[in-house]
Amino acid sequence: MTGRLQGRLAVITGASRGIGRAVALGFAAEGAHVILVARTVGGLEEVDDEIRKIGGKATLVPLDLTDFDALDRLGATIFERWGKLDILVGNAGTLGVLTPVSHLEVKAWDKIVNTNITANWRLIRSFEPLLKRSDAGRAIFVTSGAAQKAKPFWGGYAMSKAALEALVKTWAAECANTSIRANLLSPGATRTAMRKQAMPGEDPSALTKPADLVPLFIELAMTSCERNGEVVEYKKPVKA
Repeated sequence: MTGRLQGRLAVITGASRGIGRAVALGFAAEGAHVILVARTVGGLEEVDDEIRKIGGKATLVPLDLTDFDALDRLGATIFERWGKLDILVGNAGTLGVLTPVSHLEVKAWDKIVNTNITANWRLIRSFEPLLKRSDAGRAIFVTSGAAQKAKPFWGGYAMSKAALEALVKTWAAECANTSIRANLLSPGATRTAMRKQAMPGEDPSALTKPADLVPLFIELAMTSCERNGEVVEYKKPVKA
């Protein structure tokens, strides 16, 4: 198999469904060896079966991203086996609870922070040395328009995505003189389980399909991409 990501090694979080699954299939189709991270073994195995059907290669890592020590061990394992990492896709996230800010329970707040912010910081911390060993390390984190909208009852999720954007932009600035380029991708309204949870009455046929986002992910993952520290928004094609 040959493609635009031929020979590249990519870690994708939240890879068992939705956007992560689509990116895993898209990267594998372009020749990347994908390391798929998700909590559900069955979901990972289903994606692996699909990747094998198209002649791709995957390594499965059943892992809860809030097991931070496990993220460090994953970084060490990748170093021992491959010696570097070319692409990191921080896709996994949680919506949390849609409720007034003053009503958010401590347990719900901690889960949002740990999943959407701390886990991605730990990924950066663990994988930066590996990305620096690549000739062109690329990192892509999934954000949301909610980070800027300050919509009532979305405080927990919006806060976490705003913090993620600040984190990644700062890291990108720190990496400006290295071979690493780090960006955020804002997919807009996409047909995912999280979107259904947030908007249960919405018509899914009107939403962007996860597969439609894949070309933009590939663009940001390629060695030729020089964008850095940007929030890149997916623009849905306008029907003629």
